[in-house]
Amino acid sequence: MDKFSGNMKLAELVETNYRLLGVLSRVGIDGSFGEKTVSEACIQCGLDPDTLILLCEVYSFPEFEPTVAQLHRCHVGDILRYLHQSHDYYLTRMLVMMEGTVSQLLEPCSPGQRKVVWDFFRGYQQELKNHFGFEEQEVIPYVQDLIIGRERSGFSIDRFEENHSNIDEKLSDFKNLVMKSLPPSCDNRLRIELLMHVFVLQEDLKCHTYIEDHVLVPMVRLLENPQRYRERPQEPDAATAERLELSEREKEILVSVAQGLLNKEIADKHHISINTVITHRKNITRKTGIKTVPGLTVYAILNNLIDINSIE
Repeated sequence: MDKFSGNMKLAELVETNYRLLGVLSRVGIDGSFGEKTVSEACIQCGLDPDTLILLCEVYSFPEFEPTVAQLHRCHVGDILRYLHQSHDYYLTRMLVMMEGTVSQLLEPCSPGQRKVVWDFFRGYQQELKNHFGFEEQEVIPYVQDLIIGRERSGFSIDRFEENHSNIDEKLSDFKNLVMKSLPPSCDNRLRIELLMHVFVLQEDLKCHTYIEDHVLVPMVRLLENPQRYRERPQEPDAATAERLELSEREKEILVSVAQGLLNKEIADKHHISINTVITHRKNITRKTGIKTVPGLTVYAILNNLIDINSIE
């Protein structure tokens, strides 16, 4: 379909993709659209129309890649506004909604099962808070200073890239645990409700991260040095892995991973090479869809492969 324009009515914009309601809300445009165009609404709330259009295109077109000309036209301050409001939205709305559903969903579980799932969820919450905290305390003030021409020593956008952690892996692991490992006695309605929240958050965070990596970073590079532009190569999404049952050996390796053993220790314990351990771990991740050690530990407990009391 055609790209968006400033002359497009807000109501028509949202009709193309309902998820844009959240984007509009985070940049200060309320839902009382009337017959306003994108440009008219932006003028009313002090927002650059080109910047809003770019944000909407990221959310609406999976293959979208901003050009250098678009980055030059857009306002980095408005990108910061979107990022700041998104942080608040994720932490105070999305995760809070998920909390209540998790609490109800886990009621039929044993105390041990409830504890490991809650600990995993709380760990993800803290990881997200730390991730956004770094951006709020370091990145956003740095960019704001760049906008007004004030230099801040000891920081650059390179440091942001170096510290830009992946916030999707643990959420993906949590989703797989809810879908595949919680006992059947859990309320199916609540399970589906929670999964819907997770899928929505996952999709929104994917766009959020793309905006940071492919919009904010190159825009800041232009501010740091207008003569230089270096765009990070986009990594293709991993293909969806086939889900299979774990072999007995893979279950043994999984238990060792959950017990906190390193690859060398696992190899010595099972009398196999380190390369074989690495292969088993790749297969475990491929089959379970879970990538992190905390996620694999919860998976092992929920599937009765290991006793919670054996985990330090």
